[in-house]
Amino acid sequence: MAKTRSGRIAIVGRPNVGKSTLLNALLGEALAITSRHPQTTRDSIAGIVTRKKTQFVFVDTPGMHQAKNKLGVHMNAHAQGEADQADVIAFMTDVRREPGLSPEDQELLRRIAQNAKSPIVLLLNKIDKLTEKSELFPMLAALGEAHAFAAIVPLSAKKKDNVEAFLKAVEPFIPEGPFAFDAEELSDKPTRFFVAEYVREQILRKLRDEVPHGVAVVIERFEEERKVAQIELVIHVDKESHKGIVIGKGGSMLKSIGEDARARVERLLGRQVNLKTTV
Repeated sequence: MAKTRSGRIAIVGRPNVGKSTLLNALLGEALAITSRHPQTTRDSIAGIVTRKKTQFVFVDTPGMHQAKNKLGVHMNAHAQGEADQADVIAFMTDVRREPGLSPEDQELLRRIAQNAKSPIVLLLNKIDKLTEKSELFPMLAALGEAHAFAAIVPLSAKKKDNVEAFLKAVEPFIPEGPFAFDAEELSDKPTRFFVAEYVREQILRKLRDEVPHGVAVVIERFEEERKVAQIELVIHVDKESHKGIVIGKGGSMLKSIGEDARARVERLLGRQVNLKTTV
């Protein structure tokens, strides 16, 4: 009887290279939140993909960057810690005009590789932006010289192009062992976590640069068992002046945030939701 395999794959890289989009593509479901804001992902989120005898636990980490505050330092340390503990490290970058890694990527790779005890697979994302596939060849050649990667996988997380090739590339490095999660599970995070994240996602998408990343969402009431789920939450902002921005004229912005977040929560729960938001 074939033995089972189970392992953690840390997806690391700069902010906005497409890590969360890739996780959603792997899961076949928009579980992780995305936005154009750098550092949208604050906490590591494990997405679980189980294929026959192999369980892949993909960890979406915060974008590694030049930290300017304590939150940034914490996020960088968190991402580095996940990379250090992973069975496979998936280092993600994206296509650029000049072949090879950018100076920022080179520095990130150096930091990750110096502690790495696991193989590093390079993911070249956003290949859908290339007008000709032949443009890939010089890029892949230059990337191959940058580091002794276990594999290099060009893909498009947005278009879900070549995502299966990524699974095949990491599977040989997944160690034998029992599954860490039930085969039906999609994530290690509870439902409450994603409800709060979906509200934060709408704030980031709708307000962009008007409200900084200091915004936090705290669930005060969560009754999922009812026919209509009852959820009450509070949005916390850094400054008093930000409250008015989140609320909007006559409460219009807060209403819009709540309506769009509720739609995502209802898809997640598979039932009607009464979502009450306050600031």
